[in-house]
Amino acid sequence: MFDKLKQMFGRDPVTARPELDPHIAATALLVEAALADGIYADCEQDQIKEILAAAFLLDPAAVDRVLDQAEELAEGAIDHHRFTKVVKVCLSEQERVALIEQLWMVALADGEKSPFEDAFVRRIAPLLGIADRERVFARARAEAKVRHR
Repeated sequence: MFDKLKQMFGRDPVTARPELDPHIAATALLVEAALADGIYADCEQDQIKEILAAAFLLDPAAVDRVLDQAEELAEGAIDHHRFTKVVKVCLSEQERVALIEQLWMVALADGEKSPFEDAFVRRIAPLLGIADRERVFARARAEAKVRHR
């Protein structure tokens, strides 16, 4: 799952010139998932940091920089399209499905199933070109991972 996200940054910069760094765009979506219920819990932030470190092989200082930028963008965002547009262009379908699973991991990090977080991921999936079936499977995988922790 994380291997596909790592490949996102190995793409030819001539063919993919997004307006926003794909690291930041994907992370902003993760932050927005955490903010969807109105509470940005430490466990959600920790989950995002874990995802960043594993998916992008970032050191702790780089994780903090990316997360700080993404938090600033997410808190000031009017809508999700700025982020989803970059992610959809820069990631393959398999990578976008992995991101949906990671969004579920963030939403489930606090141990609660918030209808607001659920609605957020349901809204984001079609914007990323992910079918309902794949979204449901991604959620099941995320729930299984949370249960096995």
